[in-house]
Amino acid sequence: MNKLSNKDRAKVIGCLIEGCSIRSTVRLTGVAKKTVSRILVETGKACLKYQDEVMRDLSCKILQVDEIWSFVGCKELNASDEQKQNGCGDSWVWVAIDADTKLIASWHLGKRNANDAYVFIFDLKKRLANRVQLTSDGYQAYLQAVDMAFDGQIDYSMLIKQYGLPTGPDTRYSPPVCIGARKRRVNGQPDMERASTSFVERQNLTMRMSNRRFTRLTNAFSKKFENHKCSLALHFMHYNFCRIHQTIRCTPAMEAGLADHVWSLEEIAGLFPEPNN
Repeated sequence: MNKLSNKDRAKVIGCLIEGCSIRSTVRLTGVAKKTVSRILVETGKACLKYQDEVMRDLSCKILQVDEIWSFVGCKELNASDEQKQNGCGDSWVWVAIDADTKLIASWHLGKRNANDAYVFIFDLKKRLANRVQLTSDGYQAYLQAVDMAFDGQIDYSMLIKQYGLPTGPDTRYSPPVCIGARKRRVNGQPDMERASTSFVERQNLTMRMSNRRFTRLTNAFSKKFENHKCSLALHFMHYNFCRIHQTIRCTPAMEAGLADHVWSLEEIAGLFPEPNN
């Protein structure tokens, strides 16, 4: 990878962002498999560091949070204790999106439990500059996490969806049918007309469609927890700084005042400094 130009690295990054697997990226770019994997990890770490530094004092007003499932190595039921200690098994991505700017303000990769809810919400809290309105689904772990992180200084509501049993011959891979939803005011004075999780759920679809590691019923899933996290960091970097959204006609980072132009893939590739030979 040390001999690759910034432009060549950007081509590899572009393939990975657009949903190509490691092997298909090798075929498309001619870059060695180990080099592609190294680019993913090193660029992912650089993106993770950059976003952690930049995503501060955010002036968000309306936030939505949700979780999306994936797995590393194997599914939870098939993972041994040793594999679980190495990060294998079910893996959940916790995501917070600004409904106005479409900025991914915070995200966290972990399990779906109270501890990871706590870590995620506390990370979100420290990135905000003002009081916000927050909407989550009905997952109970949010209640204590939000209360502990914000200490009542938040307008918080829940959108609780009700699901029926799937019907028909293809129920194994069919999601349950949503038969209703109700909104619950939890804390403060949230605007219940804007109590929604639609934007974050749509972002979850974007993640599953564009990140090859989230594609169901394939062997493209992550084999290492570190690679999974780096691929997510790369996805969110592109989502925030490179991708122009139709509704706001610019990138979320520009709309939120974190950038003054649309980032190119070469700029993302340039986040990782050239090694000194």
